[in-house]
Amino acid sequence: MARVKGFRRSGEVREEAPEHSMDPRAAEERPYRPTVIDNAIYRSGERVDNPGSLADAFERLKQMPESMAWIGLYRPKEWELVKLGEEFELHELALEDAIVGSQRPKADRYGDTLFVVLRAARYLDDVEEVAFGEVHVFVGPNFVITVRHAEAPDLQAVRKRMESDPELLQQGPQAVLYAILDAVVDGYAPVVAGLQKDIEEIEVQVFGGDPSVSRRVYELSGEVIEFQRATAPLVGMLHALIAGAPKYGVNDELQSYLRDVADHAITVAERISSFRTMLQNILVVNSTLVTQAQNAEMARMTEASIQQGEEVKKISAWAAILFAPTLVGTIYGMNFDFMPETHWVFGYPFAIVLMAAVCLTLYLVFKRRNWL
Repeated sequence: MARVKGFRRSGEVREEAPEHSMDPRAAEERPYRPTVIDNAIYRSGERVDNPGSLADAFERLKQMPESMAWIGLYRPKEWELVKLGEEFELHELALEDAIVGSQRPKADRYGDTLFVVLRAARYLDDVEEVAFGEVHVFVGPNFVITVRHAEAPDLQAVRKRMESDPELLQQGPQAVLYAILDAVVDGYAPVVAGLQKDIEEIEVQVFGGDPSVSRRVYELSGEVIEFQRATAPLVGMLHALIAGAPKYGVNDELQSYLRDVADHAITVAERISSFRTMLQNILVVNSTLVTQAQNAEMARMTEASIQQGEEVKKISAWAAILFAPTLVGTIYGMNFDFMPETHWVFGYPFAIVLMAAVCLTLYLVFKRRNWL
């Protein structure tokens, strides 16, 4: 196979692909690991050789036509994948996807080689985030090549499971693909459980009136949406694999296993869809409760304002009533010589009666208007 178009040679510097650089999870710290995690040759379900290099694995396959190579890579260099593509005649588009990473789940067939992209997930309860891993699987007539871009999924566990079941492993590369699919889909169960737990906690917060719950609902909704993007394509992909299984010699037993994985994927997809709906409903309920609380507070403030107004009216009415005799007394308390009433015999009783009459009149007026 010729050098893959658009790729640089191993000595050249390659800028990070836009698909990868725009991934907010791409900047996480990546511990060093050897590129080739495991490299083995299997025959009749048994491990018969451990090639020292990728080229050796290719040569062993030539020498043992009935065997199968299973090569596990962890964040390989571009030149390594290009070399691998040359040895196993991998399509350049599939290689480009494997090099770039950050792909959506899919299954593409290029001749006799099936290229599968899967996104594993695990739930980080302390920060309420879903951490995603990515694995690319090349499935050929006599080889399986896995390319991981994150710690998850644990393909070493998948290899141990298959090696402990030679009867299943001897069914070839399609059986290995099934085991990887099964491991990825089964890994979604703890994530679903973690999201369910957090949603239940959020419901308690909502009806408890916690003001910070809206932010938590929004952030968790983002994780659910991202999880849905990682899992939703699996259902259609698995159904397509099952539909094409007879054409590529997959036996009935393995087809049954694939259908079981598809059933689990459907269950996960339905649960995630329900989580998204629940979070939307919770957000609506929380908004309604907040509005009700605000309305109740406004009603309380309005009631307090009305009560305050009533008190002000009472105080104003009594002030007016008390002001009337003060006004009369002030007038007749002036020190003028030419005030006829001051030397009148009935001046004092008249002033008292006048003050009482004014006070009574004001009292009746205010009482009639419910100010008192």
